[in-house]
Amino acid sequence: MEIAFLVEKLLLVTILFVATLTVAAYSTYAERKVAAFLQDRVGPNRAGPFGLLQPLADGGKMFFKEEIIPSGSNKWLFIAGPSLALLVSFLGTAVIPFGQNIELFGRVVPLQVADINVGILYIFGVVSLGVYGIMIGGWASNNKYSLMGAIRGASQNISYEIAMGLSIIALLLVSNTLSFRELAEQQHGWHWNIIYQPLGFLIFLVCAFAETNRMPFDLPECETELIGGYNTEYSAFKMGAYMFAEYINMFVSSAVMVTIYFGGYNYPGMDLVNGALGATWGPLVGVAVMFLKIFVFIFFFMWVRWTVPRFRYDQLMDLGWKVLIPLAIANIVITAVVITIVDKL
Repeated sequence: MEIAFLVEKLLLVTILFVATLTVAAYSTYAERKVAAFLQDRVGPNRAGPFGLLQPLADGGKMFFKEEIIPSGSNKWLFIAGPSLALLVSFLGTAVIPFGQNIELFGRVVPLQVADINVGILYIFGVVSLGVYGIMIGGWASNNKYSLMGAIRGASQNISYEIAMGLSIIALLLVSNTLSFRELAEQQHGWHWNIIYQPLGFLIFLVCAFAETNRMPFDLPECETELIGGYNTEYSAFKMGAYMFAEYINMFVSSAVMVTIYFGGYNYPGMDLVNGALGATWGPLVGVAVMFLKIFVFIFFFMWVRWTVPRFRYDQLMDLGWKVLIPLAIANIVITAVVITIVDKL
């Protein structure tokens, strides 16, 4: 039994690892295609049919390019920065339920690596660690532009994690759980948390853009001011690690928002579909629905990048401290008052 459990988890981790890498790789392709569409261009179209092999060509280029480590850098920390950023980005997928339990060979297999009762706190802890990869890489480069980007990244993450955490407190008042599995199960059918927490979702969404360093909050790597920010001195695979970490973080952020606000793998008529397809094939439809929702959010991330101009850094910090945090606190108060009134009725 223990061996079967370990095999299940190992297979699930492997599938999730490959799926995450694939989504991250083809997000680079989708990014350029979305940008091309919005700017009336063609985009990648030479590597394979419709340019579908472009991510493989880019990956090969990053693997085989010459590795350059600046002579004035701290060599070991210079390597540790992108390694830590990439490693931490993968950890967030462990607690996200991608579907209902599925029956395989007489065993009930949960489509989730680890169902822990403080899953949201785990995600916040992992996200907090991610900024160390940026800080270490920026400092170890021994470049003033890299250091400035690292400082921006650290202060930006600290600022927006506060508002993000406060938005989750309001959600906790409604759901009474920090488990992603329980949050998903509570949103069966159309009972999605976006209906009960629209302001909380909006705050969380804006903070997710800042946490993933996406436009219009990509100040840590602002090329018009800092050349390339914390990854100015990086090339080849190390630069690719930072880029992959950003796209994986975008995937994880989208999965988290889908799970806690948009029902996760739930969809209207799910019970009828499960009854028709059975306990093996039915949950796979939920997995497809989950990934469809995630892809919608990833497209939204890309759409905003190529539509909204970059903030100034003082505007970025003002938005976090003077707008989002007060709004998040007000949302907690309003949610608590409404829950108290409803309970008394």
